[in-house]
Amino acid sequence: MKFGLTVYGTVYDMGIHPQSGKPRITPAELIDVSAANGLEGIEVPYAVLKAHDPDEVARCASDKGMFINIAAGGYDAAVLKDALELGEMVGAVTVRTVVGGAKFGGDRRHMAGTWNSFLDDILAGFQAAVETAERTGVNLAVENHQDLASEELLWLCDRIGSDRFGITLDTGNPLATAEEPIEFFNKVAPFVKNVHLKDYWIYWSEEGYRLVRCPVGQGVINFPELLRIFNDKQPDVTMSLEHGALEARHVRVLEEDYWTEYPERSAKALARLMRFVHDQAKVSGDWRTPWEKGEPPEAIAAYERAQLDTGVAYLTSLIRRVRSSGL
Repeated sequence: MKFGLTVYGTVYDMGIHPQSGKPRITPAELIDVSAANGLEGIEVPYAVLKAHDPDEVARCASDKGMFINIAAGGYDAAVLKDALELGEMVGAVTVRTVVGGAKFGGDRRHMAGTWNSFLDDILAGFQAAVETAERTGVNLAVENHQDLASEELLWLCDRIGSDRFGITLDTGNPLATAEEPIEFFNKVAPFVKNVHLKDYWIYWSEEGYRLVRCPVGQGVINFPELLRIFNDKQPDVTMSLEHGALEARHVRVLEEDYWTEYPERSAKALARLMRFVHDQAKVSGDWRTPWEKGEPPEAIAAYERAQLDTGVAYLTSLIRRVRSSGL
């Protein structure tokens, strides 16, 4: 396992958010930040990477022993093919993509009656793009981005049937599709190409629960168990630190219509999820981030940096323990 850094937990500090008032980070700068934090790679947005010379980016990563993954989006085969070809030029391991459809918090209500045709469109796009993944030797990996549940991710992997197609696992997002995290990790692990190491605090609400960003290692995700699973099932996977979004995700599992277009779930599966939430959730407290409180960009960036520092300290300590134990 190798461990890197994404930009999405620091969108103000790294100039990704249009209201940050800061210049957008370059691939070389992201490599430097990752190296300075003792990490081994980066996941760089496709739009950021496209704006720079791929040969220079490849040299910079090679000189510092860094892996590169690319954060793309959508299921348009032409766009994904371009991202995969750029990945080949920079020596990338994986192109990650997200499909959308559901709203954040796993809300599919607006897609009643159209979800299955949406899945068919996704499948067709990925089937067309995977030929390029096989030719370039770059993985194409769809993320559980609070949209696709484990059942649908496994269906896509089965239907596509390529060693170059798989999953980018976001460790916090199983909770947004009403799934117990460790159970989710074990189900999808054989198909995972890339991991986003993300954590959440959970707060109860009248409709279900909210997922609130927190420093990695301070929330509800069992990262030592995650690493044990992947050391056993996918020891060569890349993993990157990614703190959550600046807006809490409301997962309304106690509302009957939340389950619109979801796969059938057993009572036992729901019980495991709700027991996990019951054991971990906070009952009260101000869960809002500086962004949700309307604070200025400088305050939001400082908040992101502080959480990154805390998360890196936890992750590097965990990596040392894992590697010293012989995993």
